[in-house]
Amino acid sequence: MNKSGPIIIIEDDVEDQEILTEVFKELHYGNEIIFFGDGEWALEFLIDTAIEPFIIFSDINMPKLNGVELREKVHNNEDLRLKSIPYLFFTTSAEQRHVIDAYSKSIQGFFIKPGNFEHLKRTIKIIVEYWQECVSPNYVK
Repeated sequence: MNKSGPIIIIEDDVEDQEILTEVFKELHYGNEIIFFGDGEWALEFLIDTAIEPFIIFSDINMPKLNGVELREKVHNNEDLRLKSIPYLFFTTSAEQRHVIDAYSKSIQGFFIKPGNFEHLKRTIKIIVEYWQECVSPNYVK
């Protein structure tokens, strides 16, 4: 896990992108924030780039390639799996089948986006700080 790498956010809703941009701006993390509007575009980037992202926040309901399908493709790609990138679902709502399906694909977290800005900011802060402290298989002391 590259803790100084970019934070990838896969979110097709432009309004949610703007809100998340403001949240990360207020939290003052040094990581670059990279948005993707659909899963196919994100997958191409993840496969083609030498950049090792810090963490991936993914919506579930997206055009072209939904979040669960994207997670499966990332998990089944050996090169991406070896980068140990935490992959979290961050979505507006969840059905039980989505949660079960997500965890069956070795997801590292499933979160419902809080409707309140301060609660959203607190949730993002908890998630990012947890992963900043976490040790991954490719950890070098």
